[in-house]
Amino acid sequence: MKSLLFPGQGSQVVGMGLEFHKNFDIVKKIFIEADDTLNFKISKIILEGPENELKLTQNTQPAILTVSYAIYEVLKKDMGLNLDDYKYFAGHSLGEYSALVCSRSLKFKDALYLLRERGKAMQEAVPVGNGAMLAILGSQIEEINQFISQLNPKGVCEIANDNSEGQTIISGDKESIINLQKVLKENKKKAILLPVSAPFHCSLMKDAANKMKEKIEPINFEKLDFEIISNVTASPENNPKKIKTLLVEQIYTKVRWRESIINMSNNGINEFIEIGPGKVLSGLVKRIIKDAKANSINSIEDAKNNIK
Repeated sequence: MKSLLFPGQGSQVVGMGLEFHKNFDIVKKIFIEADDTLNFKISKIILEGPENELKLTQNTQPAILTVSYAIYEVLKKDMGLNLDDYKYFAGHSLGEYSALVCSRSLKFKDALYLLRERGKAMQEAVPVGNGAMLAILGSQIEEINQFISQLNPKGVCEIANDNSEGQTIISGDKESIINLQKVLKENKKKAILLPVSAPFHCSLMKDAANKMKEKIEPINFEKLDFEIISNVTASPENNPKKIKTLLVEQIYTKVRWRESIINMSNNGINEFIEIGPGKVLSGLVKRIIKDAKANSINSIEDAKNNIK
């Protein structure tokens, strides 16, 4: 059995989806719908930039959703995607919204609205420059927890993304994160500050989560066509009411990606297809499950090679 994966922030690039936009009318329609829903030309930012506009969190999030959803619709309607082969959909952070749209639980226009609001709320939760995120490479998560305990930071210093064996992201206030980086470097550990505008997926995002709770609550979530693997639980979820709650919690809690992939593998998934910009998730899968088949689709050639 297979699983579809949907990327999150960091996978964006100016011109993503351009080849599909040129060749498929359905993609043009989806891009126009995104423009109309958001009341500005998100399609122009996606296809032409400028990069600094695309990188703004409130633009990045709906932009990645738009491209992932557009490619999914092309695969389904024009390229013979056989959904009978798929058991789960899973998205990394904002990618969970893409998964919900493609699973027909959440309307595309509602997801656009929610991600625009999510991006704004996350950016506003912590003043620019007050937070930071740190990528730790080559260390096990238990070891990282020990370093954080030894540091005993006064502020927030939490695991934000458990991405794979040897790739963990830490989030928190700038002073605590920089102090942790110093400790790690003293212990010959690789730790790189990330160029982000806010400290995502940590308790500093609770104000953003409270704002999003109010935004998500009135939105209608339908019964899912496919079970979603939640970032919060790393387990299959199909109850729309529970998924709403988990989407709020997801904003300030750890993305359990490594566990999600392991759990899918343990439940019979032996092939993973990433839909949307970049190849980050398929790369992570190969690090987590050494013999797993994992491919990404962000070009027509990719689609021809991977959709049978």
